[in-house]
Parts: sequence; structure tokens; C-alpha cells
Amino acid sequence: MRNLLIIVLVSLASASIDPIHAQAPAPAPAAPPATAPKPPLPSPPANFQYSSDGRRDPFVSLVNRGADARGAGTSATRPAGVPGLETGALVVKGIMQSRGSWLAMVSGADGKVYTVRAGDRLFNGVIRTITAQAVVILQEVNDPLSLEKQREVRKFLRGGEEAK
Repeated sequence: MRNLLIIVLVSLASASIDPIHAQAPAPAPAAPPATAPKPPLPSPPANFQYSSDGRRDPFVSLVNRGADARGAGTSATRPAGVPGLETGALVVKGIMQSRGSWLAMVSGADGKVYTVRAGDRLFNGVIRTITAQAVVILQEVNDPLSLEKQREVRKFLRGGEEAK
């Protein structure tokens, strides 16, 4: 009974399609006729001057246009010696006391060892204090979205780092 019902439905569906009145597919559109070349667009006047009125110039690239050139991190712009050391690459090799003040022997990415004191300027920070266990650095944060512009980083003699 079920098979008979399916056969009837299929035959009714095929009978509803009338091959005589079926529309033929639409012909493909003909290629556009060859036209004359379009005239060139008018060029701006020779004395055109962009007026920014407080907006940025849309024709100037935004790549590497930050206010702080040190953010690129290229070694060519870094000074030599202690002022060229970056806080992240700094490793404490030794801490000693000389004439009542603490000194630290540190190495940077170049592999050279330098002697630093409290108050010495680094590439992205200042050595705040030196204790018997660690060197405390006040690092400048170069992130425009950060509310804090400086953070305290402790580099320990026995390895490791702590940021506050």
C-alpha cells in the first residue's frame, strides 16, 4: 500500500511539469560591442594643497610613526655600554659592596659584563636600588593602553625576575 502511494505521488509530480509549456533557458548575453576608450579622469589642479585642519594626512603611512623611536627596538639606535642595556635582557652576574655602596655586575644581550650603580640609566629604565640579593629597576612601560607608565622590576642574583 505504501509503495502504491509513493508511485502515485511521483507520477503526479512528474505530470505537473508540462514539457510543452516549459520555458527554454534564456540565451547567454551577447558580448558588449567594442567601445571607444574612456577619456582620462581629470587631474587635480597644480596648486592643490591638503589642509589637515587638525586631522591626520591620509596619504602619509602610519607604519613606524610612533612618538617614541625607541619602541622599534633596533640596535642601531641604542647607545653603547650601560645606556644601551634593555631591562628584559639584563642578567645579574654578581653583587658586591664597595666603599659603603652596592655595585652589581650585569650582562646584556651583547654578552659583555658591565658594572652598574644605583641611579644608572638603562635603555628603558633606571636602576633604582641594589641590595645584597637583587637589582631593582624602574622600567618605563611603552604601552599606550597601559595606565601605568613605569613598573618596578627585580632581577635576582640567583636568577629569576619579579615585576610589580
